[in-house]
Amino acid sequence: MSTVNESPAGSSKALRVSQSRQSRSAFPLAGTGDGLVDAAGVLSRTIGGALAARGVRGPLPIGAPADVLAKAAEMLGPATLREHGIGTDAALQHVAQLLLEHGIHLAHPHAAAHLQPPPLAVAVAADVLVSAENGSQDTYDSGPAGIAVERWVVSALAKLAGLGEHATGVFTPGGSLSNMMALLLARDAAAAKHGINVRKDGVAGLPRPVILCSELAHFSVHRACATLGLGEASVIGVPADEQHRMHPDALAPILRELGPSATPVCIFATAGTTDFGSIDPLPVLAKIAHRHGAWFHVDAAYGFGALFSERLAGKLAGIELAHSITVDMHKIGWQPAAASMLLVRDANLFLPLERSVDYLNPPDDARAGYDGLLGRSLQTTRRADAVKVATTLLAYGRQGLGAMVDACHDLARYAEQSIASHPQLELVSPANLTTVVFRYRGNTAPWALDDLNADLRRTLLTSGTALIGRTSVCLEGRDAASSTCLKFTLLNPNSTPADIDGLIDAVVACGQQRETAFRIRGEIGGA
Repeated sequence: MSTVNESPAGSSKALRVSQSRQSRSAFPLAGTGDGLVDAAGVLSRTIGGALAARGVRGPLPIGAPADVLAKAAEMLGPATLREHGIGTDAALQHVAQLLLEHGIHLAHPHAAAHLQPPPLAVAVAADVLVSAENGSQDTYDSGPAGIAVERWVVSALAKLAGLGEHATGVFTPGGSLSNMMALLLARDAAAAKHGINVRKDGVAGLPRPVILCSELAHFSVHRACATLGLGEASVIGVPADEQHRMHPDALAPILRELGPSATPVCIFATAGTTDFGSIDPLPVLAKIAHRHGAWFHVDAAYGFGALFSERLAGKLAGIELAHSITVDMHKIGWQPAAASMLLVRDANLFLPLERSVDYLNPPDDARAGYDGLLGRSLQTTRRADAVKVATTLLAYGRQGLGAMVDACHDLARYAEQSIASHPQLELVSPANLTTVVFRYRGNTAPWALDDLNADLRRTLLTSGTALIGRTSVCLEGRDAASSTCLKFTLLNPNSTPADIDGLIDAVVACGQQRETAFRIRGEIGGA
């Protein structure tokens, strides 16, 4: 057997030739030292100055959507492949300028619309390393380090959730796919109880499958059921209480009324609704799911990050009882998208996804340890998104991330108090996590407030002044089915109360201006 000191004849010469070729290569590759240094230098030269210049603009470019998109397209020129390239420096400079002039600026303190944070610098740097390596998670020989890192991250976060020693997980492109995979596993588990092999025979024999979720659950539940052959009609929305949480007292009678002809596939709970950050009563729902033999899934795409905070972690009590959990570290985790995970309490729950493919993971290779994570995913080639998460966890630890969570929660509570005390604003929902829902009411007739609030938001977007969200809420005691409301989603831990004051001032000033314009046109009346 050869040792590391022994080498085939002529290997030293081959190595020198290889190094010589790399040094004078006309095609610098990111996987080489010189190529990565070249890329880093170009990025530093092209983006550094542009980022500094962007400091004067708002979170969105100024202009109507059609105009902004047209300007961005114009910078690229005709949609025809050039015969000759413009060179690496020029190409990077051009694209950097396009993104910085016509893209989104999430680090701006007035960017407060979506669950879309400014990413941590260390995570972005780690993501560059992943792109340079270009490994894949499907097999050992496609990227061993990435596989080890993913196993480490899902193990660490499963422990944080309290799922137990047999827990594991997999990275996915986003919370919607994590939810779909959870429902796929739940579907197959429910079918197996009826002696049905869904993978082989499909879902036709499964007696009336039913998924029960809050009426405020993410729309990906319906989309997943349509994709999985269960049909959107299989989803039953359970009424929410006054705190926007699934009501257990409403769930229990629905399950009783289903009768023996139905199959409760999954009780789908939400830990952090998109609009309100509300968290369903997880311990009670887990007991109901267990009683009816249903899979218990927790969509914690938004709320999982609360576990980093000593102050907020208690809000997720009961998450440890789940069969599966959706996690999005590209929400409260400050990662570049995508960084979603599906965690499961037992690795055997992934068995429906197992595949043996001769050119990827033949059985003898797998037995020898040369397998990967193909059997846990709906994807084959899959980048090592866990690396940026691992780097962040190593860099900041639970306390560092918890401090960021607490900072954003503090901002949301400050915004809540400021809105509640403002004479021209109406607080609709308080800060459960980092979102606050409200509306501008000014001095306008109630029937005109929906149009006014929608127009106010669009005006802020078009002017580039502020990026805020909107939603519809059924307001207590109102005749209308739902009312148009505004929303702050606060995920910038560097923002300050003064930034929130400025954001609120911008909303009110715009509301007053649009109210005046509406009144001049005769579109609204006084309150």
